[in-house]
Amino acid sequence: MKDPIKVPTMAEFAATGEVPEVLFWVGCMGSFDDRARKISKAFVRILTAAKVKFAVLGQEESCTGDPARRAGNEFLFQMQALQNVTVLNGYGVKRIVTACPHCFNTIKNEYPALGGQYEVMHHTQFINALLKEGRITVDGGSFKGKRITFHDPCYLGRGNGEYEAPREVLLKLDAALVEMKRSKEKGLCCGAGGAQMWKEAEPGKKEVNVERTEEAIGTEATIIAAGCPFCNTMLNDGVKHFNKEGDVVVKDVAELIAEAGDL
Repeated sequence: MKDPIKVPTMAEFAATGEVPEVLFWVGCMGSFDDRARKISKAFVRILTAAKVKFAVLGQEESCTGDPARRAGNEFLFQMQALQNVTVLNGYGVKRIVTACPHCFNTIKNEYPALGGQYEVMHHTQFINALLKEGRITVDGGSFKGKRITFHDPCYLGRGNGEYEAPREVLLKLDAALVEMKRSKEKGLCCGAGGAQMWKEAEPGKKEVNVERTEEAIGTEATIIAAGCPFCNTMLNDGVKHFNKEGDVVVKDVAELIAEAGDL
C-alpha cells in the first residue's frame, strides 16, 4: 500500500510564511467526482515524487465559473470568478497548475480581465517539464509496446494550442502512440464542453461521446489517454456503450505516468 498522501493548503503555507512553488487547482471534478479524484491523487503523487513544493486552496477553492459562463449565466460566473481572484491574490499566488482544461482556460484567459494575473499550466505541461528537468523518471513499465491513443481536450488543444506536451509525456512510456482520424487541430469534442455535461442530450442520431469513442476504438488502442476529467467520463461512458470495458481502458496522462513510475 502506498504511503498516505499529504496535501498542504495555502493557509498552512501562509501560517509559516513559506511560499509554495505552485498552487494545484483541483477543480470541481477533481474534488468531488469519484473517478476524477483518482486523477488528482495520481498527480499529487507525481508532485510529491518530484519534490515539488505545492499547495491547494482546500475549502477556499470554488468553481471557476466556467460552466456558468458557458451556460449563459454571466452574473454567476463573475460572482464565482471574483471570489476566487480575491482568494488567490490574497495569498499572492503566481503559478497555478490544474488537471482540468476548463479551469486552465478560464483562469489563464478569462481571469486577467477580473484582476487575476497568473502563470497557468495544464498538468500535462507541468509533468512534461518535470520529466525534461529530470525531477521524475519513468520507464515503459506495463505500458511498454501497448497501443495508446490520445484524445485532445477542446480547451487544451484548439482552445489554447497545446498538442505536443501530452504526447511527449506519453512517448516516455515507450508505447505505440496512435492517432485517431480526427486529432490535434481537427480533434472532435467528447461532448461534455460548453456546459453540455449538465444537461440531457438533444435529439440526434448518435451521442457525440459514442462517435468519439468509436474513433478511439478504431485505432485498436487498448488505452485511451485523456487530459481532462470531463473527457475521461464521456469516453468511459462510450467504452461501456460498446461493451469494451475488458478490452479498452480510459486513463488520464497523470495516472499513466504515476503507474509507470510506481509513484
